[in-house]
Amino acid sequence: MSELSKQDIKILELLQRNSNRSSAEIAEELSMSQSPCWRRINRLEKEGYIDRQVAVLNREALGMDLVAFTTINLSAAGRKNMERFEEGVMKLDEVIECYTMTGAWDYMLKVVVRDIRHYEQFVRKRLLEIPMIGEVHSHMAVTEIKNTTELPLQRQL
Repeated sequence: MSELSKQDIKILELLQRNSNRSSAEIAEELSMSQSPCWRRINRLEKEGYIDRQVAVLNREALGMDLVAFTTINLSAAGRKNMERFEEGVMKLDEVIECYTMTGAWDYMLKVVVRDIRHYEQFVRKRLLEIPMIGEVHSHMAVTEIKNTTELPLQRQL
């Protein structure tokens, strides 16, 4: 990967706010020509700075009102147990994020579902079917204060 210039960072910031913008619109906003802007965007994609372009859906408009942060401890440690658990989690559509953790828990999941009853059914009938789960703790989000997909580029690079 090449080093990012200030122009590259500005392009990435604009794209992560709205990936539907054309290279002409981005070029105009950054006071540059369209062709060099388009080439920069292509290079950023090829070098892996842009992973993919997606539409961010409104979960509440779609009736998915409950966000739960679910912490998991496996019943036994070991690479094979972790692999089995991770393979199982990958098949659960309700899990939109999964992380290994340091500290008290082995994993943390972000789960999005319709309501508390749906969450209970998800845990009982789907999550607990995954082998090697020792403990499950559920933490329900009450109020969403901030939810963004934008990375803090100016502060990090």
